[in-house]
Order: sequence, then C-alpha cells, then structure tokens
Amino acid sequence: MNIVLHEPEIPANTGNIGRTCVATGSRLHLIQPLGFCLDEKQLRRAGLDYWKYLDVTVYKNFEDFLEKNPNAKIYMATTKAKYVYSEVSYQSDDYIMFGKESAGIPEEILVNYKENCIRIPMEPEIRSLNLSNSVAIVLYEALRQNQFRKMQLTGELHRLHWKE
Repeated sequence: MNIVLHEPEIPANTGNIGRTCVATGSRLHLIQPLGFCLDEKQLRRAGLDYWKYLDVTVYKNFEDFLEKNPNAKIYMATTKAKYVYSEVSYQSDDYIMFGKESAGIPEEILVNYKENCIRIPMEPEIRSLNLSNSVAIVLYEALRQNQFRKMQLTGELHRLHWKE
C-alpha cells in the first residue's frame, strides 16, 4: 500500500504514520511544503528507531507526485466524501492520500477525484479525527481486504507460553 500525506504540518503525526508504514510494509509519500524538517526531533521520537527502515519519497508539489506516479489509483480521505472508506475495494498497490491537519486536501484537488473520495464516519459535530489515527483506520481496512499479505498474523508471548 501507499500512504500519501499532502503538506503535513505536525511532525509527531508524520512520525507515527511513518512507524505505521514500516509496520505494514507500506510506502510513505510526502508532498511539500512540509510543516517541519525531516530531521526534526519530534518526528524521530514518534517514529522511534523505525524511521531508518521507512520507504519514503518527498515531492515538490502534487503535480510532481502525479508526474512521478502516472498510473497511481488514488483514494482521497476527506470529510467531504460521499463514500465510506470501508465501501471501497482496495488493491495492494493503491495510494491513499490524506491532507494537512489544519485544512485537509485542497478542494482544487478533490474536485477531480469525486468517485475516489472516501470518509471515516463520525459524529456530525466533530470536524475531523487525528491524522495518524485516520491513516491507521483506512490503511488497516485496505490491508484486511488484501488478507494482510506478507504480514505476521500470529504472535507469541515473550516470557511464557499460551496455555493449552
């Protein structure tokens, strides 16, 4: 899977998202301008020691992203969408894009992707969820639909053994 962040502003969110991408074998695409430097302490702290394993690409702008990913099937997560994220059939090479924390994906971009816009249901009084939580919710649905390919599905206790 591919996670795309359009102009992310908060380094801790991007660090958490980067860690989620490493844990799921997903690629992270960052579209500038970023609200932080990639070597920022908060970014590294949130990403822990996983950041060095992250497959991440940075783009100058949305046009640069499209030019370098010409056949990308992009789903755009937005509170303005008519489709719920769980109603979509994701393929393992799809791109799921999220906007910046303060404003989301610009409507100038969304208007061209009406059928690929998805939303996470929530109470009507709430403006939006935290960005890193939103990424995790949608990404894990996409992974579930693809049978969590190549992911570890079972776990073991560290010191003890499960009782029979």
